[in-house]
Order: sequence, then C-alpha cells, then structure tokens
Amino acid sequence: ACAKVYVPCNTIPRSDEIDALPAFLEQTADAGADAFIIADIGVMKLAQKYAPGVHIHISTQAGVANYATAGEFYNMGASRVVLARELCLEEIAALRAKTPPELEIEAFVHGSMCVSFSGRCLLSSYMTGRDANRGDCAQPCRWKYYLTEEKREGQKFEIFEDHGTHILNSRDMCMIEYIPRLVECGITSFKIEGRAKSAYYTAAVPNAYRQALYGYYAHPSRDYRPDETILDELRKVSHREYSTGFYLGAEPGQVLSNGGYVREYRVAGMAEECGGGWLTLSQRNKFRVGDTLDIMPPGVKPFLLKVDRMTDGEGHSIESAPHAMMTVKIPYEGAEIPKGSFIRIKES
Repeated sequence: ACAKVYVPCNTIPRSDEIDALPAFLEQTADAGADAFIIADIGVMKLAQKYAPGVHIHISTQAGVANYATAGEFYNMGASRVVLARELCLEEIAALRAKTPPELEIEAFVHGSMCVSFSGRCLLSSYMTGRDANRGDCAQPCRWKYYLTEEKREGQKFEIFEDHGTHILNSRDMCMIEYIPRLVECGITSFKIEGRAKSAYYTAAVPNAYRQALYGYYAHPSRDYRPDETILDELRKVSHREYSTGFYLGAEPGQVLSNGGYVREYRVAGMAEECGGGWLTLSQRNKFRVGDTLDIMPPGVKPFLLKVDRMTDGEGHSIESAPHAMMTVKIPYEGAEIPKGSFIRIKES
C-alpha cells in the first residue's frame, strides 16, 4: 500500500510571506500531497483556492478543544482536526458525539509533551530568537535552571539539593496500553510526535503502535494489552519518563532531576543486503565479536543475533567494527532482513 503524505503548513505566516504561498501550495499539490496540516484560516482559504484537490487537516496549533470549533472547521471544508493535547478521554468522546461523523479526529498518543498549550510557546523566541510557532523551537523547556537573587549577581541557587532542576521538562506521552479506550472515544487517527527525532525513532515507534493496533483489531476487547515485546520496543528508543499525558485527567508531570532521557539502546547499523549465508550492514556505532545485536525488520517482531564472527567489506576477518559507515558482514541463516532494517545493540 502507498503511504499518504500530509504536508505541515501550520506556521503563522506574516503578511509579507502570503504572496509566496500560492506557488508553494500549487507545487505541493502537483507533487501528490494528500493533505495540508494548517493552523491559520487565511492559509486554509488559500489552500482551498490553489490546491482544491488536497484535503485540509487542522493542526493542533489551532487549539481545537471543543465540538463547536471542530464543527465550524468542518463547515469551512476541513476533513480532519488534530485535537489540542490537553483533552481527556471523556472530553474527546463528547466532542466526537457532537461533530459530523464524516469529520476525522486525530490525536497525539505518543511522544514529547510541550509545557505550553498545544505548542503555543514563546520561550524559545525570547531566549534564542528561534520561533516555536514557526517550526524552529530550540526546546529551552528541556534545559537546566537555577534560581538567582537580583542583588547577588553570579550566585546560583540550586532548587534541589545536589543537582539543578528541569522545572519545565515534561514527561513523554505513551498511550499504547490504552488503545481500546482511545478507539472507543472515537479517535480516527493516532498521531506520534516526531520533532527532532531520528530515523530510528521514526521507524521503531510507529511500528510498535501498528503491531499493537493489529493485535487489538484481531481480538477487540477492553482488556486488550499489547504483547510485552511490543512494549519493549518503546523502551528501546530514546525517551523521557513516560506518562499518559492529560488523557486520564491528570497533568503529565515534570522530569526534574535531569534532562530526562532514557537511552538503553543505540543503533549499531543498517541492513544493506541479506543472502548467501551473510547479513551485510553499514555500521553506525561500534560493536564487536561476542556482542548480541537486536534486529528490527519493518512490520515484524524484532529478534536477536549473536555475533560469533564477522568480516569487513573485503572479506577479512575482524574483531570489531569501530568506523562509522564501514561495511560489515555477519554470518546469518534465517528469514530475509530487508535493506534499511535497523540493527541495535543494548548499552553496556
């Protein structure tokens, strides 16, 4: 099946930028975009004029938090609204019940949580000149802060003993264990936050949710819980402490003691070729004979491969792969590993 392409067009343009939009919208439509993700009403109207065949999805930056607003966007021509992240399950169900069934509802179910309402934040603009509302957030909410007293220049007071504090650094959202409730409240599309994330993250997290959804629809039940191997996939990517966001009625909470990242795995390489008794990969991080690699083919359950021996690209035996992008060959007999599959290793 072909992937659908939704093009973000959800910054808030200034007047001097509007003149460039028609050409951009036409070119993007000609390239085959399936939808624009839009926050600004003026941009929405221009998209309908210059790219009438492309669907309109209303961005979370529009802050849609009630059925009246969602319904009006539908009346204006939107086919989908991406809800504000601050809604609980009951509020989403109520919004779904009072909007046209043809209107698709999308909601964030995983990833970074913004300390401000639906990403409407000025902190990055003030501190770095990079505007979060124009796609350029420097994420200063993740930085380490101290208290200072105005007459004691240069003195920093740690808010917690022994370390500073990341008072704005929210936990990541993870709703994979609540898929039955997300489906029941009427969400059409699950959205995964991916700003500044790696290709590995982009492959691993959606794949985990896809496998969980397959499992749920194979045996629909309010008691459904994804297999532990699926949950493990979300522990293997770099993430902050997980929470359920606002879905269950509680605020997401902050990660106070450090930058918040949990990094238990790193990418060892990318599969290049598989066959003839060998797996050929392109190295990304050092590994050696004796290590156990975690192979992640797309769409299937990951599996482990012990490295008993390996060679370089010319077939010379080597004990370790220390150089980035070097070609490495490992003996392998098993199901085909598609080119581009990620290969991980657990941090020692």
